[in-house]
Amino acid sequence: MTTQPSSTRAPNIRDVARAAGVSYQTVSRVLNDSPNLRPETRERVLQVIDELGYRPNQAARALVTSRSGLIGVLIASRAAAYGVQTSVYEIEDAAREAGYSVAIATCLSDDASLRHAIDQLLGQAVEAIVVVAPQARVFDLIQAQPLGIPYVSLDSEHRDEGHSVSVDQFEGARLATRHLLELGHTRILHLAGPQDWIEADARMRGYLREVADNELYVQPPVLGDWTAEFGYRAGRELMHRMEFTAVFCSNDQMALGLMHAFREADVRVPADISVIGFDDIPDAAHYWPPLTTIRQDFAEIGRRAIALALAQLSGEPAPYPTEPIRPQLVLRASTGAPGRR
Repeated sequence: MTTQPSSTRAPNIRDVARAAGVSYQTVSRVLNDSPNLRPETRERVLQVIDELGYRPNQAARALVTSRSGLIGVLIASRAAAYGVQTSVYEIEDAAREAGYSVAIATCLSDDASLRHAIDQLLGQAVEAIVVVAPQARVFDLIQAQPLGIPYVSLDSEHRDEGHSVSVDQFEGARLATRHLLELGHTRILHLAGPQDWIEADARMRGYLREVADNELYVQPPVLGDWTAEFGYRAGRELMHRMEFTAVFCSNDQMALGLMHAFREADVRVPADISVIGFDDIPDAAHYWPPLTTIRQDFAEIGRRAIALALAQLSGEPAPYPTEPIRPQLVLRASTGAPGRR
């Protein structure tokens, strides 16, 4: 019969040893998968661990084994952007498949907040850190303050060669703009994201390059904030100057708000104005009309980030090509040939 520890504290390794009738060193060998154990002893200890709900202290375990089984994820933004959230979910899944747990720390992009978040992760004895940072400033801070452990960054600009995993945001924006050009649009407006975000800047530059390469007039981009509310307010303002036949939105949420405003003003999408987004969020296929957009492979981002972190830990070469992941155009009903409005 298992002896339960006090209900006022979590069970520890000595509680497990006492309940299983073994030494705490034996419990430690079970936790570290030592081969020098009798199968029946291993099974009895594992059963007690399960019954007591014992969870090893990762930091203490790391002192003994030099391995915590933890990957840190540093999120340098508190914005609820779809790309950031989804990247983190996929990193967690990929880490779990590789036998690791994830510790998350969120911070702002200032020095003090970043240092505190890094200290928080290092205090948990993480073996490596994945940096999910929308702003370029964060990478400057990290390079000025070496982490001392392997790290991988989700950085579409590849500022730190050998540490970056990304989707080619610049090419994705060119792909979106090129699609509109191929439909016959020559007056294309860009609803951009916040320009302190790396992805937003890359998408705007991709749009500008594609328009310039085709020697067309460049409409001044409208700077947004990723939200559907901003897209809606921008759409209401744009009603007063319909000097375009298509809009490339830097993300799908702003495209949703924009189409809402157009619908209220009896502007038909795509008969009057074509709209294309970026990300291919799960709801994009259910907008009205269903949204043509650029898809990012967030699952592949997560796999590559964890695989690269583990390769650095083992001193092996990167398991994936260094080139950014290519995005894909997803054709739906929100784009078409220019209308006569």
